[in-house]
Amino acid sequence: MQFLKRLTVPILMPHWIQDLLLALPRIICGLLMSIDFGASKFGVPWSDAERKLGFFEVAFWFPTDVAAYGGIFAIFPVFFAWMGAFSEAVGGLFLALGVQTRVFSFLMIATMLVAIVMQQLPKGTWNALPAAGFMWVSVFTLIIGSGRFGIDYLISKKWKHEKV
Repeated sequence: MQFLKRLTVPILMPHWIQDLLLALPRIICGLLMSIDFGASKFGVPWSDAERKLGFFEVAFWFPTDVAAYGGIFAIFPVFFAWMGAFSEAVGGLFLALGVQTRVFSFLMIATMLVAIVMQQLPKGTWNALPAAGFMWVSVFTLIIGSGRFGIDYLISKKWKHEKV
C-alpha cells in the first residue's frame, strides 16, 4: 500500500496557480496523445468509426510497423504494438485526467523513446520533435505527478483523512 501511495501522491506547488500552469501541458498533451495519436491505431470509444477497430483492438498495420524495428520488436510485434497503442490512447487520457500519473508517464516515456529512436530520428531531427515534446512532458509528470488538478490529488486527500 505504501508503494501505491508513493506512486499516487503528487508533489504540490506552493500556490494553486502554479499547479494549474503545470497541469496545462499534462492535460493538453494527454488529450492530443489520446484523441489524435492513440485513437488512430487503437480501438477506443473515441476512435474514428471508419477505422472499424474493436474495443482495445490494434490497427492491422501497426504490428507490421513495429516488427520493422527489428530485434525484440520483430519477435513480439503484436505485444509491443498493443502496449504502444494502449499507452497512447488510454495512457494519454489517464494523463489528462491525472489518474496514476506516474505510471502512465512511465509508459508514455517508453513509447516515445521507441518512437523517437526507432521511427522518427532516422527521418531527421525535425521529425522526432513531436515525440520528444510528449516525452519531456511525461518526464516532468513522472517526477511531480498530477499536482492539485488531477484525480490522484483527490485520492491522496482521501487517504490523508483515513487511517490506513
